[in-house]
Amino acid sequence: MAEHNELGKLGEELAVAYLQRNNYAILETNWSFQKAEIDIIAQKDNVLTIVEVKTRSSIEFGLPQDFVKPKKIQLLVKAVNEYVISNDLDVTVRFDIIAIHKDTSDYTIEHIEDAFYYF
Repeated sequence: MAEHNELGKLGEELAVAYLQRNNYAILETNWSFQKAEIDIIAQKDNVLTIVEVKTRSSIEFGLPQDFVKPKKIQLLVKAVNEYVISNDLDVTVRFDIIAIHKDTSDYTIEHIEDAFYYF
């Protein structure tokens, strides 16, 4: 596996552990629909949280969250609509980003709630 794939997998594992520590139920990881993949689908209370995880080995070229582009957001919205409909859910949907970067010998995790909206 390529180094960036391993870093991404580690980031997703760190994000899942972080969410679980903060009382989120993890419903799905790497859930796909057509060309879209949702990194983590979690729920806390009556809020379905769609989490995009971005992991970087450094912030030299920008913050991890800066790499979530409009096309990715469009794909996430399409996928979550399918997920909600196919599972017949009556929930509020929120889009979060968990940004992770290596900071000397450890990883810094930033949870950005309501990171973007859709119409």
